[in-house]
Amino acid sequence: MAKLLGIDVGTSGCKLLLVDEQGRVLKQASAEYPLEVPQPLWSQQNPEDWWSGVQKCLAELREPSPDAIGVTGQMHGAVFLDERLEVIRPAILWNDQRTLEECAQIDARVGAAAVREITRNPPLTGFQLPKLLWLQNHEPENFSRLRTVLLPKDYIRFKLTGGLATEVSDASGTGLLDVAGRRWSAEMVEILGLQEAWFPECHESDEPSGETNGQGGVTRGIPVVGGGGDQAAAAVGTGAVVPGVISVSLGTSGVVFTSIDEPNYDAAGAAHTFCHANRGWHAMGVMLSCGGALRWFRDTLGGGRSYDQLAREASGAPAGCEGLTFLPYLAGERCPHNDPLARAAFAGLTLAHGFEHAARSVFEGISFGLLDCLNLMQRLGASADEVRVTGGGARSSLWLQMLADMFGTPLKTLETDEGPAFGAALLAGVGIGLWPDVRTACSSVVRLKAEIAPRASEYAEAYARYRALYPATRAWNRL
Repeated sequence: MAKLLGIDVGTSGCKLLLVDEQGRVLKQASAEYPLEVPQPLWSQQNPEDWWSGVQKCLAELREPSPDAIGVTGQMHGAVFLDERLEVIRPAILWNDQRTLEECAQIDARVGAAAVREITRNPPLTGFQLPKLLWLQNHEPENFSRLRTVLLPKDYIRFKLTGGLATEVSDASGTGLLDVAGRRWSAEMVEILGLQEAWFPECHESDEPSGETNGQGGVTRGIPVVGGGGDQAAAAVGTGAVVPGVISVSLGTSGVVFTSIDEPNYDAAGAAHTFCHANRGWHAMGVMLSCGGALRWFRDTLGGGRSYDQLAREASGAPAGCEGLTFLPYLAGERCPHNDPLARAAFAGLTLAHGFEHAARSVFEGISFGLLDCLNLMQRLGASADEVRVTGGGARSSLWLQMLADMFGTPLKTLETDEGPAFGAALLAGVGIGLWPDVRTACSSVVRLKAEIAPRASEYAEAYARYRALYPATRAWNRL
């Protein structure tokens, strides 16, 4: 029976998963690595830390000859390589907000309407292209050395194969891909004065992109498949590869994701339209601080409590938290505001509020952000026939019930909830012909576990309060 290896290069650590063609997890390993925040709103990592983590996990798995490998990871990051294919500077990550001026520069030079027609998205601070222009504007010496720019997972592909390649789902998040045409935009490259040679060959997500070169303890000649950006790969792992099935990811960031048949896009720029790993397209709403906001609350105000303890205390407060509202914009916000200067806040605190109210308000504020994203998907025409929840937050019964009540639809959890690494492994299987296509792979091995039915919602007033607060936090930046 075939063995498929999925490699996920996440923000806080990497995860490797070995599965068989029945979708059963055989082995897994993970490793953490540091995050650099050299100043507020900046976020970067050393790509060599990713590779060290992957090598550690490969050694732990002791499986040097899987039948195929799929790679996935955090999207949008920029790994800058010189002519010797060595790293020039720390990689700038998806949640870095330093590139506001460069986003305006892209719109000014290419034309706002043209950017959105080509890429199906506005230029966003998290995307790779603005980071490339930031390097040109702020570190010209490093920019002069640039010969290749890679996405995070594709740096691991490079270390495994020695080749330079990417695939369409992750490339969609660079801000330089012609999403409808599924290729780099030669027009934008020319207008912005860039070089086509800097950007790797772009494959479909289920297409082989090279073979292993013997590095990292992996046998030579193993096929390495295109893989996907973490959200597209996670959607494969949940079976969100057909319209009507919506995936909600409760990770560091929060994502509401749906497959679409055509590359329709949100003219207001509040939602994303990218190429999907199923050779179609997908729409998604992304909030930057989901589990990340809960982790911040635990580490900063939790007094040593675990996540389970936070949830238990939060369950002691009523829905709506008696007027207390938490805005989760700790790192700016993408959807629905597209505002890197948005700020987090507790609003409505009184002497009557205790820790349990604060804890519940954090769960509720994050959930309201996800509800914003779901509403965006529905405005784009997506139907929520079925909502599947994945990620670390899917282990919280409090959180799942809260989301079901807010969404007004049943939520389903998964028998195998291993995130993007599982989807990457399935893509690897499609790449070597175990299944004819991604939809068949998902229908064959993605199995549902439980269903959470919605109750009568008690959140309408609290959600309205949440929605009304954002403009005030935006104004605080002018004080």
